[in-house]
Amino acid sequence: MIRSMTAYASAETVSPAGNLACELRTVNHRYLEISPRMPDELRAHEGILRERIAARLSRGKVDATVRLRSEARLAGDGLQLDNALLAQLEELANGLGSRFPGMTTQFTELLRFPGVLQQADVDPDAMQAALLGVLDEALEALTATREREGEKLGQIIAGRLDAIEAIVADVRQWVPEIRAALRARLEGRLADMRQPMEPGRLEQELVLQITRIDVDEELDRLATHVAEARRVLKLGEPVGRRLDFLMQEFNREANTLGSKSVDSRTTNAAVELKVLIEQMREQVQNIE
Repeated sequence: MIRSMTAYASAETVSPAGNLACELRTVNHRYLEISPRMPDELRAHEGILRERIAARLSRGKVDATVRLRSEARLAGDGLQLDNALLAQLEELANGLGSRFPGMTTQFTELLRFPGVLQQADVDPDAMQAALLGVLDEALEALTATREREGEKLGQIIAGRLDAIEAIVADVRQWVPEIRAALRARLEGRLADMRQPMEPGRLEQELVLQITRIDVDEELDRLATHVAEARRVLKLGEPVGRRLDFLMQEFNREANTLGSKSVDSRTTNAAVELKVLIEQMREQVQNIE
């Protein structure tokens, strides 16, 4: 199943340090580019986060945002007071009391003093497990979204492939008529010549002209590319690069078909092929 490179997903859990949330946003990109944004206290886990994302995704620009919201809990339950520092502040306040009789200290202001309120130590292994857990949950949701979008892209491409196949079939039917018309025009031109025509001249000219406008090989290759594109769409692996290469091959054959055209029908067919190929190419740019 093909996957789109454009998707969004998020997940949230409770970690030893508080509520942990992970958001993933992906857009199309030629390669895999991971841009993590996370709190400083989780920066040590950035490497494992990148590895986990790279194991699930192969292409796309990935913005991974991790947020940690710590709960305000007192001693023994997340946050702790530095009693030694509080004792020093108390002694200092008592010494200044005689000089500043009206001085008062609010409890909340005391907590703002650097070092008074401390975060309890968190087990790094437990924190990493929580981070990877919420990341995996977000990745599962992201992958499901990419697959749903990829299914829609696959249907669009399949429709364009059907249209290309129909054009190829039409051109095959027109080829005998085009050759017959070319022979008639050539006979008329040679008949208008005043000098006698050399024996076999008509056949020589006809063979030369038909060789120049022969598109059987281009039609065969277009049919082969259609079959290959349909096969690739069914693969259970990232196929964006393969499809991108096939779009180049499709375009090459359409250009050659147009350059060899001596009939308005095949000229229009070549133009329509280019339109369909460009429509497919735009969709392929979003496929992983």
